Amino acid sequence: MSASLLRTIARGPANSFFRAYRPVAAPSRAGAFVPGLMAGSSLNFSTSVARRSDAHEETFEEFTARYEKEFDGVQDVFELQRNLNNAFAYDLVPSPSVVVAALKAARRVNDYPTAVRIFEGIKAKVENKGQYEQYLDELKPLREELGVLLKEDLYPEEAK
Repeated sequence: MSASLLRTIARGPANSFFRAYRPVAAPSRAGAFVPGLMAGSSLNFSTSVARRSDAHEETFEEFTARYEKEFDGVQDVFELQRNLNNAFAYDLVPSPSVVVAALKAARRVNDYPTAVRIFEGIKAKVENKGQYEQYLDELKPLREELGVLLKEDLYPEEAK
């Protein structure tokens, strides 16, 4: 069975097999009206939401508390990875407490590769190697408890 036939079957019953042709009226010269350029029209290209200038800017402490809570509630791999993508999308490095919550969530959903990738994300986000070493030192007891190796430990030939 072809894919186009499956798509037709999945759409369900229709009034006719072909779409009705509806000609578009030419705009008058007096007030050239273009429907796609109306404010709020679904024909606009932009899908971003207009931002209000009085929006509350989240502090680092609020960010940390929010993501600790998010990772504490993770129940599957998709949710874990979505939260990690969101946390690392900001222009900051998540605090060690957020990383601890993420590592515990990775263990809870039994996702070892993501636990290793958390440290790769930290390495990419920090400004210098010293900061990365500080994260590793602070998180070493948890890494050892959970048995999470670093990419540098797994592939030493690539670390050179």
